[in-house]
Amino acid sequence: MTKPVPTIEPATQVELEAQVFRRLVKHLRERTDVQNIDMMNLAGFCRNCLANWYKDAAQDKGLELDKLQAREIIYGMDYEQWRDKYQTQATPEQLEAYELVKPKEH
Repeated sequence: MTKPVPTIEPATQVELEAQVFRRLVKHLRERTDVQNIDMMNLAGFCRNCLANWYKDAAQDKGLELDKLQAREIIYGMDYEQWRDKYQTQATPEQLEAYELVKPKEH
């Protein structure tokens, strides 16, 4: 039997979530071997999804942030630079699997 989840104050919860998010982004920046298409096929989201969610959150707060700016925040570099340096050509199998799971807006 697990212990009950402790009560966490809202401000502390936001701090914890921010720390977890920063750790996730750091992890994804370090794991350049993990391709976005594989993340999409396995988890239903990728680095670009995180960037889109970041952009949406910024816009909800009245901040002007476009897609490429949000991607630079997530990737830690210009998106085109990351693609040129780390992205591999998707296989036909990866593309086929992606067609089954791709979101309507990506």
